[in-house]
Amino acid sequence: MDSLLRLLAVIGGSILLTLAAGWLIDLLLRRADARHPETPLWNMLRRCGPSVRVLLLTAILRGAYRQIAWQPLRNHEATVGRVLTLVLIGASAWFVVRVTSAVVESSYARYALGTRDPSRVRRVRTQVTLIMRIVTAVVGVVAAAAMLLTFPAFRAVGTSVLASAGIIGIVAGVAAQSTLGNLFAGFQIAFGDMVRIGDTVVVAGEWGVVEDVTLTFLAVRTWDERRITMPVSYFTGRPFENWSRGGIQMTGTVFLHCDHTTPVALMREKLKEILDGCEAWDGRGWDLAVTDTTPSTIVVRAIVTARDPDDLWTARCTVREQLVGWLAEKHPYALPRVATSTAAPAPREESPGY
Repeated sequence: MDSLLRLLAVIGGSILLTLAAGWLIDLLLRRADARHPETPLWNMLRRCGPSVRVLLLTAILRGAYRQIAWQPLRNHEATVGRVLTLVLIGASAWFVVRVTSAVVESSYARYALGTRDPSRVRRVRTQVTLIMRIVTAVVGVVAAAAMLLTFPAFRAVGTSVLASAGIIGIVAGVAAQSTLGNLFAGFQIAFGDMVRIGDTVVVAGEWGVVEDVTLTFLAVRTWDERRITMPVSYFTGRPFENWSRGGIQMTGTVFLHCDHTTPVALMREKLKEILDGCEAWDGRGWDLAVTDTTPSTIVVRAIVTARDPDDLWTARCTVREQLVGWLAEKHPYALPRVATSTAAPAPREESPGY
């Protein structure tokens, strides 16, 4: 009975001590957040509460479980100690990842608030995302290695593993050269500022916005809400269009096929009228000219400008729709027509007289 009471006392005391320490830490973070509202770090650190409580509880139990004089626990003391050690290593890794994420996200939030250039914000966001994934992967690998080293069998083979690490590394590098290539391409994209989260790109004939960037793949959201997942090595080995790089202002064209009798001067005036009433047009420039002819039509090209790719798409659709409607209503003869008539018979050749 005494051993059972000691078991309950140790477990209950550990839980109470953990809750009290967690409450005190949360109180200090709330006061720091109220004192410095311009710094989001303190509020973000409060999200680490679950990992802190698990870490504290495991650490307290790991240090106090030997004081429990309960016979079933004494019979499996080594197993219980190893399990608590494994949980402690996992909780420590969780805590490190959460704290690192809070610090990185806080730094990014302060940078985003103080920077008015959207392209720089997108670049930093891409780098922050990849840095956090790298940190998570490294911490996970170290935690897994530390867990394995708690088993005597793995410590015994440590020397042979280190001796064969060079050969294994070469074999793994050859076998996973595609994966390693994508990994290094991810670093190149993140810190070479080639493409960023939020950039408007055209890849493989598809127009979309970069939604996510990892160390191995990149996701593009198309205009019709599809997701195209591509290896990051695609963007380092092939050309692609990045409409957001070097500024988001763009110039677009609208092509119309019209009849040869089309009043081009009136079309030019109508284009200016349409653009004056189009909110998507930024007023930087416009033009209308005949750029090509065919036996049956002429090709009229209208040029419009806009603040960003979305506005450009809207402006182009507006110009195309209203110009065609205006031609159909006011100048129907200017629309392309297919002329048909009875084919004239071929002239008969007269036979030479004899």
